[in-house]
Amino acid sequence: MTTDEIVDLEDQLEIPTYSKMPMALEEGDGAYVWDADGNKYLDFYGGHCVALLGHSPEPVVEAIKEQAEKLLFYSNVAHNSTRAQAAKRLTDLAPDGLGNVFFANSGSEANETSLKLARKYTGRSDVVSLKEGWHGRTLGSLAATDDEKIRAPYADVLPETTWLPVGDLDAAEKVLAEEETAAVILEPIQSIAGMKEIPADYVQGLRDLCDEYGTLLAFDEVQTGVGRTGTFSMAEQLGATPDLISLAKSLGTGVPVSAVLVDDAVAATVESGDQGSTYGGGMLAMAAVKATLEMLVEENLMVRAAEIHEWVMKKVGPFVEEVRGRGCLMGLKLDRPAGDIKDALREHGILVGGSSHPHVLRIMPPLVVSDDDVDRFADALHAVLSETEAPAEAA
Repeated sequence: MTTDEIVDLEDQLEIPTYSKMPMALEEGDGAYVWDADGNKYLDFYGGHCVALLGHSPEPVVEAIKEQAEKLLFYSNVAHNSTRAQAAKRLTDLAPDGLGNVFFANSGSEANETSLKLARKYTGRSDVVSLKEGWHGRTLGSLAATDDEKIRAPYADVLPETTWLPVGDLDAAEKVLAEEETAAVILEPIQSIAGMKEIPADYVQGLRDLCDEYGTLLAFDEVQTGVGRTGTFSMAEQLGATPDLISLAKSLGTGVPVSAVLVDDAVAATVESGDQGSTYGGGMLAMAAVKATLEMLVEENLMVRAAEIHEWVMKKVGPFVEEVRGRGCLMGLKLDRPAGDIKDALREHGILVGGSSHPHVLRIMPPLVVSDDDVDRFADALHAVLSETEAPAEAA
């Protein structure tokens, strides 16, 4: 099928909820993808921060093939060796004290599970989130997402959330001192908001306040986790260990899967039937998780994430206003609308993402990207910025 045929068929049959690029991607290898017409693109978007190890890495593909030939699926009513090994690999990489896992299918589902666990453990119902935080679209996680456009149609049925201004510990203590909050949930880097990092001293202060007032601290590491920022969890970089960590995106290198890492004390209170997911922990997903984590560790790719970040800083930093984020989760703040630059880069064979900040491009390259690939991206970005007219005064 041609690109036009594919686009026409999808537009006829799918509900119009996605704003799609005018292309149909059909193949991928490493940091590159090809569309239905044979055009090649350097992918610094990764299917929205998913392709941690690049597209179709051989170890993950082979693990999925091997598992598919043995057993496609069986639910959690039975034990399975692939699930057991994936859980062991994952909890070995988790921060100390979070050696328990619940498998699900999406980041939103993981965040909902995290908040449910917190509510049961504390016996409280209130949730606190940070302003500009983004945690998902299902009702439970949507309640904690600070995006009025997507919240508004469901406002009447969403649980109430208190929004904290980032950096204001006095405001946080005022809320937590009422001792009605089950959990504070935060993204260590607010990706959709424009790659805004949450300051380490603020997170450490929240950890202390949560301990003081009996509230759980939950990290939404759907995008920051699984080594993308240079460590498996950002807890290590922030100097504060949460009680719950949600993982997704990179965890299965493209196979839908998510997980919640759970503190030992919280896990000890979970009873049979408290959580459930038919497909959570399914065999294909577990094979992908196990192979992903093995490749991440065996090829020392978390270290590579930091090296790529430094190379981007060197090559791109001189002609953008700011390079935000850590590892391979970056935001480039420009002096002009990022949407126009994103579209122009696509014409140069480069895929990147936008954000809710009008001047911030998001780039999420795979950990296997080469220095030459970064050079190609930098050259294309420089050319596009040179071709477009900068505003008289940056917004």
